[in-house]
Amino acid sequence: MNHYARSMAALMAIPAHWEIDIVVPVPLHRRRLRKRGYNQSELLARHICKREGLRLEAGALRRIKDTTSQTHKHKQERMKNVFAAFVVVSPDAVKDKTILLIDDVITTGATLGECALMLKHYGAKRVYALTYCAAID
Repeated sequence: MNHYARSMAALMAIPAHWEIDIVVPVPLHRRRLRKRGYNQSELLARHICKREGLRLEAGALRRIKDTTSQTHKHKQERMKNVFAAFVVVSPDAVKDKTILLIDDVITTGATLGECALMLKHYGAKRVYALTYCAAID
């Protein structure tokens, strides 16, 4: 899986005008992480950080709600599904920082939006999002 993540991350370009302080991957719930064995967003983030010389804060954000799959949900269902699903566990790591949030796929933006909302709530200066691809909803 790491080989695929490296290849995928190589295609993810950060715009030159984004001045990033830290990189935060979208977290999986611990149950899903245990079942899958890896967090695809974290693998992408690790490769991006290595390539760009950026600091990874993989533990800054935690998924506290074991949400159901978003695959067959419409936008409103997705937003409801991820509402209050995340919490910042390292407030000092995100306060006054410009954050690059990494996920594998964006469809409606519900997950990234909820993560960004939490990061901003805990004092992030700015949150950018970068994904490998966009799915057509």
